[in-house]
Amino acid sequence: MDLQRLLRGTVEWDRLEAVARDLAGRYGDGTARVEFLDADNWLSTPFILHTGGEIYFVKVVSRQNSVVHALFTAGRNVGAFASGTEGFFEHFGTPAEMARHELEATREMRAIGINAPEPVEALEIDGLGVLVVEYLPAFRPLDELDADAERELAPELFRALRRLHDNGLAHGDLRAENVLILAGDLYFIDATSVRKPGALDAREYDLACGLAALEPLIGAGDAVEAALSAYPPADVLAAREYLDFVAIRPDHDFDGPGLKGEIEKRATANGE
Repeated sequence: MDLQRLLRGTVEWDRLEAVARDLAGRYGDGTARVEFLDADNWLSTPFILHTGGEIYFVKVVSRQNSVVHALFTAGRNVGAFASGTEGFFEHFGTPAEMARHELEATREMRAIGINAPEPVEALEIDGLGVLVVEYLPAFRPLDELDADAERELAPELFRALRRLHDNGLAHGDLRAENVLILAGDLYFIDATSVRKPGALDAREYDLACGLAALEPLIGAGDAVEAALSAYPPADVLAAREYLDFVAIRPDHDFDGPGLKGEIEKRATANGE
C-alpha cells in the first residue's frame, strides 16, 4: 500500500453504500449507479453518482481525511512561518465542516465569475462529510493536454487567479489536477481554506503554486510570462519567496532554481 492510500485510509463499503443510497433517495428515485475514481486525492474518496437521470460528483470525507487535513494544514503553516510570514491555512474540525467549507468556496468562486462546478449540497451522513456538486462531463485536467494547449491556456489560468485575488479570495491548493478544461473553458476545483487576515501572503502563495504547476508543462520562461500577463512584476517577484515552501509538498514537482532564475530575469526586466 502506498503512502497516499495509507494516510487517506479506506471508507468501508457499507458506509459508502449508505451515502449513495441516501443521495439517490434525495435526488433520484432511490436507485443509483456509482463509479469510483482513481483520483490523486489525499483528503476524500470521490465517486460519480448516477441517479434519477442526473449525474453528480460526490466527495466523501472521513475522520481519517480530517486528521490528514489537520496534519497538512499544520505543515503548510510551518512552511509559511519558515518563509517569514504568519500561517494562513485553516483546518476545519470535522468531516462535515470540511465539506461545507468547500461547498461555500465553490459558491464564492462562481459568484465572482470563476468557472467552477455548480454546488448542490454539503451534508453529514453516518459521520462522513459529503460534498455534492455538478459533474462535468468530458473534462480533462490541465496537465493532460498537449503542450501547445497548455501554453495557450496559461495566461487564462493566471487571469482567473487574479480575479479570485482581486475579490479577496484565494484558492490555497492550486495544482494542475485542480484546473479542469471543458469545451475550451477553464474551471477551478478543490479550493481549500485560507484565512482572510493573510490574504496578501495567500495571494503570493497561490501565484507560486500556479508557477510551480505550469513549469513542468510549458517551461519556466513561458510560465513566468503567463503570470506577468495578469500580475505586476512585484507580485511575481514576491511569489518567488514561496517556491521553496511549495517544493516541499508531495504533489508539486518542478525545477525550483530554474523557475526562480526566470522570475528574477523576466520580472525584473518587465519592472524596468
